[in-house]
Amino acid sequence: MTIQQMKYVIEVAERGSMNEAARSLFISQPSLSENIKEIEKELGITIFARNNRGITLTTEGREFIGYARQVLEQYRLMENRYTANQDNLKKFYVSGQHYTFAVEAFSRVIKKEGIDAYDFAFYETRTYEVIMDVKNMRSEIGVLYLNDFNEKVLTADIKENNLEFTELFSCKTYVYMSASHPLANKDKISFRELDGYPCLSFDQGDKNSFYYAEEVFSTYPYKKIIHINDRSTALNMMTILNGFTLCSGVICEELNGEGYIAIPLDSDERMRIGYVKRADSKLSDIAKKYIKELKHYGSVLH
Repeated sequence: MTIQQMKYVIEVAERGSMNEAARSLFISQPSLSENIKEIEKELGITIFARNNRGITLTTEGREFIGYARQVLEQYRLMENRYTANQDNLKKFYVSGQHYTFAVEAFSRVIKKEGIDAYDFAFYETRTYEVIMDVKNMRSEIGVLYLNDFNEKVLTADIKENNLEFTELFSCKTYVYMSASHPLANKDKISFRELDGYPCLSFDQGDKNSFYYAEEVFSTYPYKKIIHINDRSTALNMMTILNGFTLCSGVICEELNGEGYIAIPLDSDERMRIGYVKRADSKLSDIAKKYIKELKHYGSVLH
């Protein structure tokens, strides 16, 4: 099985059609079909179920696609790392939960460094994918939080994947909402007061476990809950629906504007914001500078 053949399988899966995939790959349909059959024969599995309506991924096929994507991602990273015309580029990749301050810190590092040539990336993604991105070296570090509820499960995942967690700062839990929200004038807010408003929760996909939730108190029986997958949607629903989410309390007006506030939740629950890195690697200079920027937000809260 070759890298090219793995690319063939992924293209077919994404197109849902041998003919369309063949046109996209600029090869003949019979040649593509033969390559797929060779992989299936070599691995002893059936990747695609074929019928009169077309093709669909089998259970084995979905599992194979997951592994193939990881292999190709690592191949691309290696290819970029050792391609001659990329040698002068400084590289730094970060994955994180949906924290505005993490994006702001990332941007500040770029501005302060004044780098002439770079290849940087910031992936806002799901909790489990943050861990996997660092494990698979898609990102150098991942930004997430631990608390009393999720610590045991997440710490086990972190260690199992040869990673280590370092705390940056600890903070109380805040309610993040529009400045025009009916509760915006409160000094602190209780769950009872929030019951009439929709809680905005970042969807965690296949790992949609309470332990992987980005919001603390994920097991609370909210009367209204809306699952989302990006910050822009969250901000829009805070304005239109008086929605809210639970957060660290760090406000970044430069990015989100002045129309949002964070009010302490009436609770003793604390979040420990930190980062994960591979246990067998040393941080790059740019990563150390990014972490220094992140630590600044902890001092803002005190």
